[in-house]
Amino acid sequence: MRDFTWHVFTQTGDIEAYLLYKEMRNLGAGELGAITGPDEDEGDAADEE
Repeated sequence: MRDFTWHVFTQTGDIEAYLLYKEMRNLGAGELGAITGPDEDEGDAADEE
């Protein structure tokens, strides 16, 4: 979906498409951080025990 919104922006110059692309990119980065964050913490807790 992110690629689609970028394609629409590059073809039309529609600022709404760019803002949607940017928001989706930021949300995706946040989700990846949330997924990798706890896994790293769990690994550290296991090392301490």
